[in-house]
Amino acid sequence: MSENGIILKGIGGFYYVDTAAGLVECKARGKFRIQGGKPVIGDRVTIQINQDGTGYILSMEPRMTELLRPAVANIDQLLVVCSAAAPTTEPYLIDKITAIAAHKGMDAAVVINKADLDRGERLYQIYTQAGFPVFRVSAETGEGMDALRERLCGRISAFAGNSGVGKSSLMNRLYPQFGAEVGAISEKIARGRHTTRHVELMKLPEGGYLADTPGFSAFHTERMDLVRKEDLQYAFREFSPYLGRCQFTGCAHVKEKGCAIREAVASGAISPERHDSYCKIYESVKDIKEWSRNK
Repeated sequence: MSENGIILKGIGGFYYVDTAAGLVECKARGKFRIQGGKPVIGDRVTIQINQDGTGYILSMEPRMTELLRPAVANIDQLLVVCSAAAPTTEPYLIDKITAIAAHKGMDAAVVINKADLDRGERLYQIYTQAGFPVFRVSAETGEGMDALRERLCGRISAFAGNSGVGKSSLMNRLYPQFGAEVGAISEKIARGRHTTRHVELMKLPEGGYLADTPGFSAFHTERMDLVRKEDLQYAFREFSPYLGRCQFTGCAHVKEKGCAIREAVASGAISPERHDSYCKIYESVKDIKEWSRNK
C-alpha cells in the first residue's frame, strides 16, 4: 500500500512520515538516495507501507523552498522573532533573515515578543512601513497568541531570531501540549539511543506544521553570499516601486547620485534602518566570486 505524506523527523537513517494512515517509520531505498538525493525534513514524499507498519520512501516531490542549515524543505514562511526588551534585536539581523526568506521564495512576518515589557514601537514602525505583517505578542501574558496562531494555520512555518528573544517560550505558549508530545515521540522513535536535537516539524491542531529545532535559534544568516548583489534589491520589498527609476543604469542604491531608493529614504518613504541594512548586506556580498557560491 502506498501513501503520500510529509517527513516530520529524520534520525539515524530513519524518516518519520505523517500520512493519512498515521506516522510511519520509513527508510529511503539506496537507489532512491543515489538518484533522488537525500530526503530532508519537510519533503513531501510517496511511501510504500509494509505489512509490519513500517515503510520505505518511493519518491519525493520537487521542493518549493529549501534551506541548507538547518536542512529543511518546503517552509512557507519564516517568522522573525525579535524583542525591544533585553536582549534587544537589531534591525540588521531581522533584515538579513527577511532578505534570505525573500530570496528563497518564502513569506516572512515579524513577531515582536516581550510586548509586556517593551512595545517595540520603532520596530513596529519600521516593519509595518516596509509591508510586513507585524505581531506584538507576549509569551508571558498571552497577548497576541490568537492572531499569531491564525497566521500559522495551514502553513509550514519556522521561527527564527537571535538567542533569548523567546522562540521556545512562544512555541510553548501557543501549543503547551508540544512539550510532552516532543518528549514522547522522541522516546518512541529514538529508542533511547539519540540525545542530539534535530529538526522536527510539529503538526498543528488547526492544520499546518511548525518547525521545532535548535538550528533556527542560530539561524545561519552568514550565507548571504547566496543572494547575488544584483538580486539583493529585490529582497527588500519596499524598494519595488522605485526600481528602474534611478538616474543611472545599474545603480547599486548605496551612495550613487540620482538614486530613487536614496531619495525615498530622504523623503521618509523608506526607513533609514532598512536602507542601512541593505548597504551592509550589499557590502558583504559585492565581492563574492561566482565560482565560490557552490562551495
